[in-house]
Amino acid sequence: MSENALQNAVPWNIYKKISFRFFFLLLSLFIILNNNGAFTLLSSILQLPNLVLHDFIPWFSKHIIHYHYDFTIYTNGSGDTSYDWILLLFIFLVSVIGSIIWSVLDRKRKSYHAAYYWLVVLVRFYLAFTLILYGAIKVIKLQFPDPSLMRLLQPFGDASPMGLAWTFLGFSKGYNIFMGIIEVSAILLLFRRTVVIGAFLSLAATVHVMAMNYFFDVPVKLLSTALVVMCLFILAPHFLKLYRFFIKYESQQLEQMYRPEFKKKWLYYTAYGVKYLYIAASLLFLISSLIDQRKTYGSAAPKPFMYGIYNVEHMRFKGKILEPLTTDSTRWKQLIINYPGYARIKKMNDSTANFTTVFDQAKKILVLKSTDKDSAKYVLNYIITGKDKLTLSGLTEKDSISVSFKRKDLKDFKLINRRFHWISEYPYNR
Repeated sequence: MSENALQNAVPWNIYKKISFRFFFLLLSLFIILNNNGAFTLLSSILQLPNLVLHDFIPWFSKHIIHYHYDFTIYTNGSGDTSYDWILLLFIFLVSVIGSIIWSVLDRKRKSYHAAYYWLVVLVRFYLAFTLILYGAIKVIKLQFPDPSLMRLLQPFGDASPMGLAWTFLGFSKGYNIFMGIIEVSAILLLFRRTVVIGAFLSLAATVHVMAMNYFFDVPVKLLSTALVVMCLFILAPHFLKLYRFFIKYESQQLEQMYRPEFKKKWLYYTAYGVKYLYIAASLLFLISSLIDQRKTYGSAAPKPFMYGIYNVEHMRFKGKILEPLTTDSTRWKQLIINYPGYARIKKMNDSTANFTTVFDQAKKILVLKSTDKDSAKYVLNYIITGKDKLTLSGLTEKDSISVSFKRKDLKDFKLINRRFHWISEYPYNR
């Protein structure tokens, strides 16, 4: 008798069968309704249920559980919106009710070895591709970019917990690569012989992410917690033997995973051919899209014209020189150009104004148009002198304005100029 036949001959107890039915529904629904880029080649198909849920979940929230929120807000940035929490509640209720009905209608079945195998395959692939995606964007430093110019100027105490975490993680390229490699190692989940070690590495990675999300208030708590649960789900059949091996130091042999049997060789080769083609196509698509994003948004993206922080030295407005008084909401303190098409002006009282920028380099004209409610607009001539001098002069509506700047040397920031040291006679804690 084959190993699969021996496994199928062992009946499950009622608790194991009910637990399986519940988790089969819960995990399957969560994965289908929270693709999150895991199955990129199937994303257009997996988006179809959301077309219905975007109408149903607000109705369910309003009329069934009587919870009111802004019904125009849906899932964004892998976040924990009200929509996401109510969707999770809905999935949970469907899983509970569905498992009860399933248990009544299918109470004579002895086991679910084949269904369990395919559920584990689904969880493995979802977990693997999710972590490979997040790991890859860390390796190329796309998720946590270098601290922006605006972040460097922000008072430390004004940062949000998430902003602090993003700055901490974005500072170090090496730490990004380290985190990324651990997460990318989830690729081991895709192969039957390396599932257990892949699940261990994935558990380490996801627990770290979940802790960061909880303790720095990053709005990805639902997804990170779900990934931890999936790692534990994969390892669950091995808990007792792992306990005996690691705690009691007893030699153990992990159970062989059930695998479908193919009576004809061509079916076997076709199934595994489709598997490896899907893995290869998904990885190639992922790598290609990340390379494009790195050139557009990441460290390989070109810096905007006049990139930098410009400190105001002198400012004249309506023909009058403005003194650098700290309570002045009119006089500028700094001009920051960080991203293409945008600029920020910081004033003496530390208030800020955001603008879109249009440069005419042939005529040396800069147009600043406010993105705030005041809709202010500046049409300015610019003169760049040497490496660090800038002069802007022109009009805002009918009023004249002239500002001279000195560009700040970014190496003045300790966060940038402090590098790795093997030897430190004293801690450099500033």
